[in-house]
Amino acid sequence: SVTGVQTCALPISEIHAAAATGFEAGAATYAAGRPDYPAALDRWLVDAVGLTPGTTVADLGAGTGKFEPRLKATGATILAIEPVAAMRAALAAAHPDVDVREGTAEAIPLPDASLDAVVCAQAFHWFATPAAVAEIHRVLKPGGRLALVWNVRDRSRPWVDRLSRLLEPHEGDAPRHHSGRWRDVFPAPGFSPLATASFTMHHTGPAERVIVDRILSVSFIAALPEAERAKVAAAVR
Repeated sequence: SVTGVQTCALPISEIHAAAATGFEAGAATYAAGRPDYPAALDRWLVDAVGLTPGTTVADLGAGTGKFEPRLKATGATILAIEPVAAMRAALAAAHPDVDVREGTAEAIPLPDASLDAVVCAQAFHWFATPAAVAEIHRVLKPGGRLALVWNVRDRSRPWVDRLSRLLEPHEGDAPRHHSGRWRDVFPAPGFSPLATASFTMHHTGPAERVIVDRILSVSFIAALPEAERAKVAAAVR
């Protein structure tokens, strides 16, 4: 997989239905099936994003806390912001030392100019709106950084492409990173141009976890009725 990074939510009632339903129902599968992030990000978070002991970072759309180990490695103080209750509960259980708060990208529960950085790992495409970017700008200190991170499947491999094509009939209007529509909010007032870095990582482990659970953790798959979700799982297997 490739992780792309750029410098850079909604009131809970307005979260996209695929995210609100799928992530609430599928938090356990998400925690099990989603890959970690490449260790090479540790250096990048220090050098490019400026995270060091004494700085404060918000993990916006933190989910179950898959990105917390990378943030912890920097020594920065972490605030995890997540709108979905089941995801917050999983995050708090996995990382009891992290300050977990209910909030969204268009209503971040923090004062003005209170953060050195905001990181959105596997999340920004859900709330890529001018209002969200303006809210992120509000909570950042002058000179603060916004980091956007995604793990992306390597569709140059035929079997990975086949898996990806199994998802497409179920996408509906769910925002996806691969659409590139999240880029439409840039250039954004108060932010410098996007800069990009990529890292290679292998998602290893039992196939049932790293392939089947990974696919079933996709929001709009997790939100399907049980019978439809079972059909997708059978097709993946």
